[in-house]
Amino acid sequence: MQAAIKKSNVSVQNAVLNSIFHKAEAEYRATEEMFTLLGWGDLPGEFKMVIEEDVKGYIDELRGQYCTNSEWVQRRRESVDFWVNSYLDGICDETTAIDSLRIKKL
Repeated sequence: MQAAIKKSNVSVQNAVLNSIFHKAEAEYRATEEMFTLLGWGDLPGEFKMVIEEDVKGYIDELRGQYCTNSEWVQRRRESVDFWVNSYLDGICDETTAIDSLRIKKL
């Protein structure tokens, strides 16, 4: 009887973990698709990590989940576009672009 209880507890835990995994996998695929659509699919992994939240913001806005016309958001987007394109065009190196886009914590 205890084995059955343990088995059901494990399966509930596995179901929760599988749910979390599938949600994370779907989010990753959507983010990678957006990188590709923007023409940024070939960016190095560290570069993608620095601008990942910005790209997720693009996705949310395209899905109609919110719309912003904040000047700070617009400035950040312009900065991301500038540094990504500068890197892709060979104007600056990866380290310079990443350092310029990395948000410094206080």
